Amino acid sequence: MKLANIYHYLKSDLKKIEDKLSVTVEADHPILKETSLQLLRAGGKRIRPVFVLLAAHFGDYEKNKEQIMNVAVAIELIHMATLVHDDVVDDAELRRGQPTIKHLYGNRVAMYAGDYILARALELITEVKEPLIHHLLSKTLVKVVEGEMTQLEDKYRLHQHMKDYLRRIKRKTALLIATSCKLGALASGASTYEANNLYRYGLNIGMSFQIIDDILDFTASSKQLGKPTGSDLLQGHITLPVLYAMKDPSVERQIEVLFEKEEGRERRIDDVIRALRQTDAIERSYALSNQYLQKSIAALQNLPENKAYETFETIAQVIGTRKS
Repeated sequence: MKLANIYHYLKSDLKKIEDKLSVTVEADHPILKETSLQLLRAGGKRIRPVFVLLAAHFGDYEKNKEQIMNVAVAIELIHMATLVHDDVVDDAELRRGQPTIKHLYGNRVAMYAGDYILARALELITEVKEPLIHHLLSKTLVKVVEGEMTQLEDKYRLHQHMKDYLRRIKRKTALLIATSCKLGALASGASTYEANNLYRYGLNIGMSFQIIDDILDFTASSKQLGKPTGSDLLQGHITLPVLYAMKDPSVERQIEVLFEKEEGRERRIDDVIRALRQTDAIERSYALSNQYLQKSIAALQNLPENKAYETFETIAQVIGTRKS
């Protein structure tokens, strides 16, 4: 089952968010306008706005709808800005099967485009009057940037610990998803208790989501990924399957050689992927992902049951088995 089929009843509001994204990134400068619109055209799951909308159903959704929509759009813009900056750091040519802004326009334009999108997000969030929302969002942004710096420092660093990886994906992915859930709850006037449990749900779903992404980097096709299989490892990122696979000294040595010698790296990555798949790394990675999914479902059980509750529960089940 595709994620979008689970929350089809939000289709109308998600269309409004898509329209507002287009309006918000409008720019007078032609290059800023084109780069921003190109990023929108590349699409995406829009999972963060979805979490904002779902969490908002635990409060007064209709009464606070404008505020909720502004939060959802701002969160997605922040996510988009981080993607543009990530592509510069990773020297990535493709994202979702489309050329990156960095590839088409160069590093300088890409950095300014990312800054512009982030600035529009912050401009939009000023229309939200709830101080708790501003406080939470600013704290999250600080942690996300710290996570980006850590990821940069950890590139090609072969000897890492599990705690390094978990801290990194928490800041890279899980915090913004957790914040999406909590901001949606706060924007709708839900209780602090509900908002905090939704944050816990989002944090654990985010951890699982990123682990599955890291698994798919080795198990999905280039067509499914929209980028070459194994591209994260090619860019020097030590992910969970790699950590587990390197328990085998022969695999560790292959990855060490991969990092040491740039020439022929894209050819050697195929051998590394085959070797990794022959270990128990994929199965162990799925097992840890499932532990986080169970924690997310446990957080849900503290919330009143409604349609959003059921949707959150189904999302957790689908994330654990997704193939793209």
